[in-house]
Amino acid sequence: MKRMFRNLLAVLAVVLSSVMTVSLDAKERRLYVVTTGDVHGAWFNKNYINGAPDRTSLMSVKYYVDSLRAEVGSENVLLLDAGDCLQGDNAAYYFNYVDTTGEHLFPRLVSYMGYDAVVVGNHDVETGHAVYDKVCSELCAHGIPFLGANAVRVDDGKPYFPAYNIYKRAGMKVAVLGFTNANMKAWLSEGLWKGMDFKSLIPCVQEWVDKVVAEHKPDVVIAAVHSGTGSGDGKVLESQGIDLLHSLKGVDLLVTAHDHAPYSVKYSGSALVNSGSKAGNVGYAEITVDKFLGKVRSKDIDAKVVRMDKRKVDDFMVAYFEEDYQKVCEFTNKRVGSLAMDMRTRDAYKGMSDYINLVHTVQISVPEAQMSFAAPLTFNGTVKSGELVFNDMFTIYPYENQMFVVKMRGSEIKNYLEYSYDGWIQTPGEHVLRIKSSPDARTGSERWSFVGRSYNFDSAAGLVYTVDVTKPKGSRVAIKSLASGEPFDMNAWYNVAMTSYRANGGGNLIPEGAGIKDVEAEGRVVARYPEIRNMIYDYILKVGELNKSNVGDSSILGEWHFIPEEMSAEMIDADMKLIF
Repeated sequence: MKRMFRNLLAVLAVVLSSVMTVSLDAKERRLYVVTTGDVHGAWFNKNYINGAPDRTSLMSVKYYVDSLRAEVGSENVLLLDAGDCLQGDNAAYYFNYVDTTGEHLFPRLVSYMGYDAVVVGNHDVETGHAVYDKVCSELCAHGIPFLGANAVRVDDGKPYFPAYNIYKRAGMKVAVLGFTNANMKAWLSEGLWKGMDFKSLIPCVQEWVDKVVAEHKPDVVIAAVHSGTGSGDGKVLESQGIDLLHSLKGVDLLVTAHDHAPYSVKYSGSALVNSGSKAGNVGYAEITVDKFLGKVRSKDIDAKVVRMDKRKVDDFMVAYFEEDYQKVCEFTNKRVGSLAMDMRTRDAYKGMSDYINLVHTVQISVPEAQMSFAAPLTFNGTVKSGELVFNDMFTIYPYENQMFVVKMRGSEIKNYLEYSYDGWIQTPGEHVLRIKSSPDARTGSERWSFVGRSYNFDSAAGLVYTVDVTKPKGSRVAIKSLASGEPFDMNAWYNVAMTSYRANGGGNLIPEGAGIKDVEAEGRVVARYPEIRNMIYDYILKVGELNKSNVGDSSILGEWHFIPEEMSAEMIDADMKLIF
């Protein structure tokens, strides 16, 4: 009897053990993913001029992600960046080109923050081999891959950067794949990406996902892609986020960047999130996985954009990198010259402005150039009158664009400008500016913005012309003459100064607007110059004070304005109040 009882207890123990094992295995696992992108050097929370803690930055992201780690457990959190981290701010410029002897600041920052992976962006490549090769090596030394699976070596076709990495998080195997923007060669001079080619995102992303899934059998697959979210129409190759979301199989979370537009959406069991720019927000995703006996039975994914509070920062991180901050302050407060009037970048949206006139003046000053194309690269910045310091140069010109002079026919210039203004304005109804209203991804409240990207709103210098807002698309621009008063000839050849980004097809103004095909564009370049920001810097050093006489000479720049003047001015002012 005792033996039977003991045997029964043994059987019962086995059964209970099995039940408990199944019970333990059959549970939900939850992965928390925090993403940044287009940080563009927003590393420090403090103003470089007065030290005021008035900037969103990685210091705020550190506070947020550490709060999340404390709440849910660091083993359940993944922190990713989707690219464009090395350019666009004083600090990035300083550690890219001025203080280059020690370890670059960016790898030290992201290592301190506990980033798991960083994706290569187009502006990261724009810094040049010396910078991004060094950063890639230093990131990898910290155990952080600098991902870019579709950037391949021309000699053997293998990825130039790491393609993916596998992580153990939340009791699961998580695959993170990274891809950069495939349009790199169209925007940047060959010297910046020499030795590389860039594969189209479609179908390259799917091929890599299939490869990683087959080899590693991950529970969760995340693809971080430095490509804009886009509209899903497949037409804009630099913004294929929605295209990818609708076509990819086997991807749970798609992280996008590049277009600086905060956005989140769910689609067919997957989700997409874009954090926006300058660490003003983070992307946040919860991926809940139901596993039973080692098999994934179901997944649920929620994604949203979370606004960062610039007042909440990691004080330990601030103190840890204070010496680096002071170095940047010393550099950035170096006097350049002076400014006789306030400059506001937003003024460029309603006509000629001191800000754009400065850029045009510098570009058209080279001996080869007869005209200039330029757009407001800072969406909404102000430089106050008074002393100019190097800090102001990043408001005036935030990117390391080179300047090209391109040979164009008069008809191509006309078509180029039509295309530019078609992206900028519309035939008046309720609005003249091409703006839209949509729910803010962070707050849900109504938010007005341009339909297109303002850095593609090119105006011209060296011409006298009008833009009639009442005319239909494609027939708004009337060119009256050259700035000198000479007739403008549709069949004549002219040399036009523009950014390297534009000359290589960025914004589609050259290929679609002017109709100059890619194969022909390279042969149209008659001169190349160094970074435009440095050219502006040299010009300010030369003149000493910027004023309306040396940045607004109509005999050089010509003039342009919207017509009918009174009606267009009134409606544009009303539209701008909605945006700003």
